[in-house]
Amino acid sequence: MQTDIDPRSLIGHKAFDRDGTKIGTVDEVYLDDATGEPEWAAVRTGFFSRDAFVPLEPSEVVDDTLRVPFERALIKDAPDFGVGRHLSPEQELQLYHHYGLDLPSGGDPARPESDQGFGRIAGSEDD
Repeated sequence: MQTDIDPRSLIGHKAFDRDGTKIGTVDEVYLDDATGEPEWAAVRTGFFSRDAFVPLEPSEVVDDTLRVPFERALIKDAPDFGVGRHLSPEQELQLYHHYGLDLPSGGDPARPESDQGFGRIAGSEDD
């Protein structure tokens, strides 16, 4: 993802799948605890008004929209953890597996000692 963009500026922007189909609106952005880099976006979908977590890497911001390089069906079926809370290492591991992504350098998020690297919400008091 483009690192020169403030992750909070994504909130409220439309998100589209790899085919250009609208999947929803960015509701929240989650930062890596260790690096502060944007890692996940919660996108408010039309699928029962739930939020679907999408990875910000390898997504792109194009013309003020988030382009997610996955099919809408895969995004729709992403694990639903609710929003507004810290993602646990186990939840992130589920998301990485769901999207078929390699784990970030730094190890296995399911291991307790790597908990510091995952899931903080942009703009939270821990920022």
